[in-house]
Amino acid sequence: MRVCPECGSDLAAAEVDGRERLRCTSDDCPFVFWDNPTPVVAAIVELDEQVVLTRKDGWPAKMYGLVAGFLEKGETVEASILREVREELGLDGEIVDFVGYYSFLQRNQVILAFHVRAEGEIVVGEELVGIKLVHPDKLRPWPFGTEPAVRDWLQRRKTAISA
Repeated sequence: MRVCPECGSDLAAAEVDGRERLRCTSDDCPFVFWDNPTPVVAAIVELDEQVVLTRKDGWPAKMYGLVAGFLEKGETVEASILREVREELGLDGEIVDFVGYYSFLQRNQVILAFHVRAEGEIVVGEELVGIKLVHPDKLRPWPFGTEPAVRDWLQRRKTAISA
């Protein structure tokens, strides 16, 4: 961002609240670009005792991940995750549990992860180029993004099964 969305003046680096941020250069405009993290929802979707992994367009051929997307204005977190499951997989889902929240610093995001149980036949949405079904016993966390959510969910699952 280089131009103030409020008045059109240039933005320049300035110290605000003890951090360097972009601030409007106009003396009459108080705009500060805070660049706060964006909330993202992610779902560990379980369908017929398998976890559904997705591959988005532009991702490397062997890279799969969780159903995920951005919250939309006026939408609850719960509605957002169920919408994403419906949009990406064509499935109706039910939130089983909140897995946790995770900082994804590389993308300036905060991920809110849920375990969702789904029903129906998968209909791959426009954003996806592939899906993969993996039994939870074969699921392995990957080294970025939603990895901590998958790791935590697998640990809870293992603890519940052994209890």
